[in-house]
Amino acid sequence: MKRSLNEIEATAKRAARGAGYSWGLAEEASKATRWLCRNGHDGVAALAVLLDKDLAGSVDHRPLAAGETWRGARDLCPLMTGAFLSDCARSLRTAPVEMERVAVPLFILPFAANAAAELTCCLRVEMDGHVAETDGDILLCPDMLPDLAEKIRVRARETMSSRRPRSAQMCPDPDSWDRLAVLAHRTYAPATRESRLRGAGAGLSDND
Repeated sequence: MKRSLNEIEATAKRAARGAGYSWGLAEEASKATRWLCRNGHDGVAALAVLLDKDLAGSVDHRPLAAGETWRGARDLCPLMTGAFLSDCARSLRTAPVEMERVAVPLFILPFAANAAAELTCCLRVEMDGHVAETDGDILLCPDMLPDLAEKIRVRARETMSSRRPRSAQMCPDPDSWDRLAVLAHRTYAPATRESRLRGAGAGLSDND
């Protein structure tokens, strides 16, 4: 079934929150998912894989320090790492950024796009032999990436190799969509007697 980008973004945000991320990172996840879908990749399926890894609740999955190589105590979460990359975008003007053991590396690319837009340049992202490029708007990327990248290198370059059209909607993997819906459901407060009465119009009163 086709899903609009707005629907994908809204569901992704609640799913990420339901999986334990803060509302701030959940919003980053939703924007990243939308951006991937707009550029022809199934961000819904990638997000479902990421959320199943249960990386939200531990600082072990954050970069320990900014330096030549970013590492975590355990596999890096691409949302936490990507947000850090956006914050450190200006450093890419002078030197590449390298990362080790990044889960679901596809999710690094929307944050690289944020950095590219800020720097008004193209960024090249090398992931265990796979290469992606973005100028902040358009993404060039292989259709299949691993669920874990041992090494990622992000560096600036002047122009994109080529361009590809964007999409306004897509057909995400049904099983992945259902998984996000289950996680999103955790963010809805359970109905109470009072809320049910408020939603029923007059409730217990009858003015007729």
